[in-house]
Amino acid sequence: MTVATQDDGVAASGMTGKVALVTGAGTGLGRVIAATLARAGAKVLVNDLAADRAEAAAAEITAAGGRAVPAAFDVTDWTAVRTGVAAAGPVDILVNNAGNAGRTGAMGAADFAPFVATDPADWEAFLQVNLYGVMHAVRAVLPGMIDRGRGGRIVTIISDAGRVGEPTMAAYSAAKAGAAGFSRAVAREVGRHGVTANCVSLATLRAPHRETGPGTPDQVRAAERALSRYVIRRPGEPEEVAALVAFLVGPMAAWITGQTYPVNGGYSFAL
Repeated sequence: MTVATQDDGVAASGMTGKVALVTGAGTGLGRVIAATLARAGAKVLVNDLAADRAEAAAAEITAAGGRAVPAAFDVTDWTAVRTGVAAAGPVDILVNNAGNAGRTGAMGAADFAPFVATDPADWEAFLQVNLYGVMHAVRAVLPGMIDRGRGGRIVTIISDAGRVGEPTMAAYSAAKAGAAGFSRAVAREVGRHGVTANCVSLATLRAPHRETGPGTPDQVRAAERALSRYVIRRPGEPEEVAALVAFLVGPMAAWITGQTYPVNGGYSFAL
């Protein structure tokens, strides 16, 4: 993935001097979000489970003129998160992007199963990353945001599966809905400190790093049927999500908290 250097509307968003931690930023959407915040002036802590991915993404941002350092740790491990955040120093912005959407096959489609065909062992991976990973990261950065008295921004990437529910995705839906409820509760607790907490809810994004080919005819037809549910009949682009994240963590969003914003091509609507 190449980090764009053109003016994308966030260059003057007032993040100079801010430190942003983006989890799961070694690939895909997280990598685009990290690059976007770096272009806006933030120093980005590029988190990933794999150190080589974190290092490569940070190096790419640096080569493009931004400021970034790798921060490899597992968001499901509370001790690792606490240690990693402490080593990185003060964090002003947290973007909870790390997630587990299940195994992926041709065209990036996730492999799920009806709930009655699962057992608790199958649910654990979804809950650990999508819910506990979010809680760990927020718990690690929030005391510093409060103590420094300069406010803070938290944005959590969830899924429309958590907003509307999806068949064969019950555990994933539960984890993402839990992350949204958790974010609203945190927003109520810390708003008086100038800390905001919001969510961005996604449908299907184009994910070149997960696409393994055109797929079988049946898989192609299934993908076409899925996209027919979208008002805008295409997958989203990571840059379209990153633009909203950049706004929500910037100074103009200081009076927005506890909200969930769908970026989903009209897959589902919100009031």
